[in-house]
Amino acid sequence: MKSVLIFSGFLLMIGLSLQSQAQSKPRFNHITVYVTDLNRGADFYKKVMLLDTIPEPFHDNRHVWFKITDHGQLHVVSGAKEDIPHDVNIHMAFTVASLPDFMKHLDQLHVKYGNFAGEQNKVAVRPDKIEQIYLQDPDGYWIEVDNDRF
Repeated sequence: MKSVLIFSGFLLMIGLSLQSQAQSKPRFNHITVYVTDLNRGADFYKKVMLLDTIPEPFHDNRHVWFKITDHGQLHVVSGAKEDIPHDVNIHMAFTVASLPDFMKHLDQLHVKYGNFAGEQNKVAVRPDKIEQIYLQDPDGYWIEVDNDRF
């Protein structure tokens, strides 16, 4: 009986230790894009990326927040002085159920997209067979859209 209590206590300590570690482990919360024109940037993420806005606490006409995952957000913040070039290697990625349908949506809006190499209207296929395209928002931030099935 004593060994059962000791073993139970040991399991409880392990469980509390793991819970403590999980609570201190960082989780993704949000990403921010700094834009020159808030309306232009927000419209892109609403109409092109089809994201839903969520309440933001500032109410200062400089912020628009979007929900991108259950607990993740995209914050579009105005104040950038100019559009600057961004490298395609630095990008955010979104997954869609149907890449061809999303490409059709982009075509209807006349939004340019292509593969990683920059070939217009071309789809790239990663070594793991995931198909992807890249596009840029109005401030030049790169966005990957793929058909990952995680």
